[in-house]
Amino acid sequence: MDQAAGRPKHHVTAPKDRISIFQKTIYSIGAFANTAQAAFIGQMVIVLNLGLGVNPALVGLVGAIPRVIDAISDPITGYFSDNLRTRWGRRKPVILFGAIIGGICYALMFQLYKGNSEIFYFWYFLIFQVLFFIGFTCFSIPWIALGYEMTPDYHERTRLQAASNVVGQLPWLIAPWCWAIMHNRAWFTDIVQGGRFLSIIIGSIVIGCGILPAIFNREYFHKLPKPDIRGPLNVTKDFFKGAFITLKCKPFVKLCTATLLIFGGFMLASAFTIYVVFFYCFKNAGVLDNAYGAGGQLLGWYGTLSAICTMGVIYLTTKISSKIGKRNTFFITIPLSIIGYALKWIGYNPDHPYLLLIAAPFITFGLGSLFTLMGSMVADVCDFDELKTDTRREGMFGAVYWWMVKLGLALASVVSGFLINATGFHQELGLGQSAGTLLWMRIFDIGIPIITSIAAIFIIKTFEISEDSAYEIRGQVERRREERRKEQIRVEEEKRRGERRD
Repeated sequence: MDQAAGRPKHHVTAPKDRISIFQKTIYSIGAFANTAQAAFIGQMVIVLNLGLGVNPALVGLVGAIPRVIDAISDPITGYFSDNLRTRWGRRKPVILFGAIIGGICYALMFQLYKGNSEIFYFWYFLIFQVLFFIGFTCFSIPWIALGYEMTPDYHERTRLQAASNVVGQLPWLIAPWCWAIMHNRAWFTDIVQGGRFLSIIIGSIVIGCGILPAIFNREYFHKLPKPDIRGPLNVTKDFFKGAFITLKCKPFVKLCTATLLIFGGFMLASAFTIYVVFFYCFKNAGVLDNAYGAGGQLLGWYGTLSAICTMGVIYLTTKISSKIGKRNTFFITIPLSIIGYALKWIGYNPDHPYLLLIAAPFITFGLGSLFTLMGSMVADVCDFDELKTDTRREGMFGAVYWWMVKLGLALASVVSGFLINATGFHQELGLGQSAGTLLWMRIFDIGIPIITSIAAIFIIKTFEISEDSAYEIRGQVERRREERRKEQIRVEEEKRRGERRD
């Protein structure tokens, strides 16, 4: 009986389909660089508001505008890496370039000093963030596509995504301490100086971790024949044709929409969490500086616990998925995360602030399982697409999928800024925020991700590719590749015989 009925046939991964520990490790180190941009920038951008006095709406806007650029750069980069042919491979040269440029621009983005206008900070940060995302796209999109093609096996794909997601949790383990580090008066005069220093460290780490997959990882489809597409007009037509086909793939669109809902809801809640902790949980701290210090410690421990629990969730997700399939596993993990969001209502307690930690283990079932399962499911969709089109398009699928993730970040950034203003929050009031403001912040923080997660569950209920059908699709595409290879050999032999006769 198939996966939809809850009892999939169990398939065992063939030895030839397994990825070596070394290859998994190197690819997973790249996950640190890939995750760092979301984890660290989300924690450090608050320097603009609480360090330099920029309005939350402008902070949200400056985080959203680069995503419009991503709407163009992501699919172009994906198409380019799908069709590039070099002696070093399709993906690896682009990965190397992107890691270096992305790391440099991240460091430059936070080189800000007090004494300038709000508009200056807005434009400076916006320009360097746009440059950062353009450069970083050149790393992330081909790196993601590389992961999709490293194995054709249904379960080994999940194991690879799990391994990379475990390493990808390390930035989330460190990022919650950004505030505590930047606010440490023994090290820095203020959080603005702390941000300048920390960004240089993070940028250097991004470069170091990002270049390793470009040097050591192997590509699965690096010997594909070069596409016979010549001239700017034909390239443009082929690009838009590929993008249109990608967006018409219904299973893929469902994965993108579910990811947008879950990740976007999580990031939107995260924007409120910082404010709720500082201005509600520690409203009895006496002075704002004490609230910042104590709240930074709680956020640090909350983030550390979340990251550790997420690693456990990734392990559990991989094990459960190998038994009942990816889709059914999703129906277990996402409801557990909804329970976690609901527990935050109890956890937000000014008398006992550390009660917030009870919610963390449950919430981590959301993102911990999401990117482990979705990355593997997108790889399955790439096989499905090849069956329909006879084309490998990992780069384009990776670009569109992760653009949806970035769109979630952008929407969260814009919406959170306006919603924070809508609650009646005023920075100058410090710990004197009104009861209504703090109530609405908690409602938005808890309610939004619950609603978006429930919507995602209903979408994935209609996802078509089961374990059995994934193996059937793989068999068909591999037979078709072999037939094309034999036909190509036959044509070449006939051509050589004809040349000999002449």
